[in-house]
Amino acid sequence: MRINRIYQSLDFQVGQTIELDKAASQHLNKVLRLKINDPIELFNDDGFCYSANIISINRNQVSVHIIDKALYNNESPLNIHLFQGISRGDKMDLTLQKGVELGVNSFTPVITERCGVKLDQKRWQKKQQHWQKVIISACEQSGRNRLPTLNSVLDWNQALNRFNVHAYFLDPHAKVSFRDLAQPNLTQEIQLWVGPEGGFSPNETQQIEQLKGIPVYLGPRVLRTETAALAAISSINALWGDF
Repeated sequence: MRINRIYQSLDFQVGQTIELDKAASQHLNKVLRLKINDPIELFNDDGFCYSANIISINRNQVSVHIIDKALYNNESPLNIHLFQGISRGDKMDLTLQKGVELGVNSFTPVITERCGVKLDQKRWQKKQQHWQKVIISACEQSGRNRLPTLNSVLDWNQALNRFNVHAYFLDPHAKVSFRDLAQPNLTQEIQLWVGPEGGFSPNETQQIEQLKGIPVYLGPRVLRTETAALAAISSINALWGDF
């Protein structure tokens, strides 16, 4: 039987009784319809998973008793940092969700020249909060006990200031695929740069190339931005990671 997993931003101790926050309580009570004595698993980004039993259920409040903890490391051996050109609608959600499942360690949303999402600062903050919830939910589902880092939204020039020597960018006109490349230093961050719908502009591609970014293609078919990001992450994992 699959045990339901819940993230809480709390310090846990074995033997402790804690009250879950309102969102988690409502999810366990009203969505999953769990009952007293049902088991759940908690995590808080410290690398451990905590076994617990439900001891009380009220309308908006569930309390649990922590009975055990175990250190369980299922993180990717690769430190993948995805710089993703922000895409429309739920495409960005999909990229974040599946990126978590595939082991991405850091995400940086980037406002590129062809980015179709235009928001003011307040709405970007709401987007950031929503994306953080997507990441937490994906960790709950996939069994990760460490939350990937979600960096603040950056404009193009700010993002370029984060460029490093192990940076790959997707370019349908590139001449090489990931399997043609030498294995990088796996102790360092591997950056993957993916454009939004419409890809990177010629000017952006030129800037990345000037910074010694490595252009990579993913085959002869044109992939949507969310497909391209996940295909690239999977390729990197298959060649150098834990696939």
